[in-house]
Amino acid sequence: MASTLRKITMAVLAPAMAIGATVGLASAPASAAVWSSCDQWANTSLNGYTLYNNIWGSGAGSQCIWANSGTNWGVNANHPNTGGIKSYPNSKKVVNKSITSLGSLSSNYNVSVPSSGAYNTSYDIWDTNYRYEIMLWVNKTGAVGPLGSSQGNVTLGGHTWTVYKGTNGSNQVFSFVRTSNSTSGTVNVLPILKWIKDTKGWFGNETIGDVQFGFEITSSSGGLNFTTNNLTVSSS
Repeated sequence: MASTLRKITMAVLAPAMAIGATVGLASAPASAAVWSSCDQWANTSLNGYTLYNNIWGSGAGSQCIWANSGTNWGVNANHPNTGGIKSYPNSKKVVNKSITSLGSLSSNYNVSVPSSGAYNTSYDIWDTNYRYEIMLWVNKTGAVGPLGSSQGNVTLGGHTWTVYKGTNGSNQVFSFVRTSNSTSGTVNVLPILKWIKDTKGWFGNETIGDVQFGFEITSSSGGLNFTTNNLTVSSS
């Protein structure tokens, strides 16, 4: 998206920032979680994953994050019905392997998402230099759309996507938007990376740094729940 780089930049800087900056008021889940916070840049590490509340967009409302583990977490978000991305709460797994050295890179996901609001559920994949961003949208609702121009449809990694190629002014963005919404499944990420590298030649043998998974929320007026029931990211 237009300011996509900021979400990774702020996620990286979060440990060094003042975590006491609470944005509005929202409610954590009724059941006790291992960790929860309503702070704007709240983050924690659990089971090899790093979780971020990551409220980074202009005009954001309130949002609280909770986690039972690095792979089971969610947010209650109350962002106004205005344009522009307000937040990208996510769970990050560090890979730090070049594309050619990867034997596999895949992920399982299972989410519960609202039927209203404006958001997408997406993977956000970065090279270590943050020159390239690969987004995989597994579902979307409301007035949201990817950057760039359509490059047509392709079936890769177990899904059929419409591919978009663009830039946000800081880095290249390649967005793969699933042609139908899904709330659970498996994505074989490595063939997607190889297709970008070998078939399209849009980048070289990049070192993949972070694989993030979360909810890119534009609006969720009244307070909506977004839950990652299960997430695993594995590589070899």
